[in-house]
Amino acid sequence: MITSRQVRAARALLGWTQETLAEKAIIALTALKRLESESYKAVNENTRHQVMKALEAAGIVFLDSDRGQGVLLVTNSSREQLQ
Repeated sequence: MITSRQVRAARALLGWTQETLAEKAIIALTALKRLESESYKAVNENTRHQVMKALEAAGIVFLDSDRGQGVLLVTNSSREQLQ
């Protein structure tokens, strides 16, 4: 499950506004704001999935290990090698 911090970090790496991500994920801006909130408001799993798909399509890789969580922006040539 992606976290609010990962979503905000991914947007920062891409240089996207909340409006841009909401548009690309085809979700309401208020739903994205709720997802990015640190207040742990309830978020529909479909919303979380749509955001994750939009960010991954733009080159974001979500990292999760026993040492922590993060995001990585993969360039086009590196992304082709992953596929």
